[in-house]
Amino acid sequence: MSTSTEQSADLTAATTLLRFATAGSVDDGKSTLVGRLLHDSKSVLADQLEAVEHASRSRGQEAPDLALLTDGLRAEREQGITIDVAYRYFATPRRRFILADTPGHVQYTRNMVTGASTAELAVVLVDARNGVVEQTRRHAAVAALLRVPHVVLAVNKMDLVDYAEPVFAAIAQEFTTYASELGVPEITAIPISALAGDNVVEPSANMDWYGGPTVLEHLETVPVSHDLTACHARFPVQYVIRPQTAEHPDYRGYAGQIAAGAFRVGEEVTVLPSGKTSTITAIDALGEAVDIAWAPQSVTIRLADDIDISRGDLLAPAGDAPATSQDVEATVCHVADRPLAVGQRVLLKHTTRTVKAIVKEIPSRLTLDDLSQHPDPGQLVANDIGRVVVRTAEPLALDAYADSRRTGSFLLIDPADGTTLAAGMAGESFATAKAVAVADDEEGWDF
Repeated sequence: MSTSTEQSADLTAATTLLRFATAGSVDDGKSTLVGRLLHDSKSVLADQLEAVEHASRSRGQEAPDLALLTDGLRAEREQGITIDVAYRYFATPRRRFILADTPGHVQYTRNMVTGASTAELAVVLVDARNGVVEQTRRHAAVAALLRVPHVVLAVNKMDLVDYAEPVFAAIAQEFTTYASELGVPEITAIPISALAGDNVVEPSANMDWYGGPTVLEHLETVPVSHDLTACHARFPVQYVIRPQTAEHPDYRGYAGQIAAGAFRVGEEVTVLPSGKTSTITAIDALGEAVDIAWAPQSVTIRLADDIDISRGDLLAPAGDAPATSQDVEATVCHVADRPLAVGQRVLLKHTTRTVKAIVKEIPSRLTLDDLSQHPDPGQLVANDIGRVVVRTAEPLALDAYADSRRTGSFLLIDPADGTTLAAGMAGESFATAKAVAVADDEEGWDF
């Protein structure tokens, strides 16, 4: 019988949430792995399973194709591939999960960026027969660019290599060396067979040489840091509240969601980009006055001084305010079909602030298979990842993406029709200062 302390710990663990993404090359078995996780963890409704069984029989398959649990688009089912990011929600007694199943094709690299942008863990699949391939390195690099703190290498289809330990060990060593050079802080390698269910939810009897966790066990126990209160405190103003009623004639509050950190009544804050300072006199949360509020709460903050503050301004502690600048240097993933070119006029959206901007430079384009930089490409096309320098019409208060994924990221938008052109990450590309060679030719750059 468990003690009350153990029951309390179980309850706490069950309320934690893990956001994770899957990635890998075409036919590595991502959708099958996700389907196996959902099926074996009893997270599939009876009618869903029945529909998958029916679809599998119509395709001449005797066993249900669990990949169909995630490949929801008709084109995906017809071609047997993943095209769009498929989000799935499931839970076990120990944790809740939000899963982004991302495509494996090279031309859908931008979709992985979308799926992994909020992930705390990335599962990178590798076919045991093929080992680490170019697309594997791309996905590891994207995870490193997005500062995903945990990466799982799932060496799939071990049943097709007779569950050989040397095959797994060689792949794990190669991938770990590469990902470590990119600055990925934690890498866990797990040998699996998604089709047969080995080491996905239940331990495999075919790989007694492996003593580590199953995929689900690792997902349930990996440390998840939701403590945004440890980050630099940032409060983007979304709306200014001024009722001007008889009951509240002088009320002026600044509403929004705390992006990171915590704010307290009596704390001195700086308003950016103006640089003016004031003191927090009150914090209203859900209609009640509180002394402290923290991310990601939505609150209304009131200040002692009557300062000109509007949507898009940022409140930060007076002693820990980010520097403002009109020159933004960042790594961007180009997500639109139309190119991004030097001299192009764009809108830059950062938190609640949107300003006019112009692309001043595209210093380099990154090839993810060997991390070499192609200098001065002139433009970025769909799925390209490159460095850009953007000049904004008004100062912005950006943090480095390495310090804050919330306030270090931004979007570049086409001012003509509102299309998102690129997703940006301010500051350095990777966590390490790894020197890479400069590419001398065009070969291998289009992906």
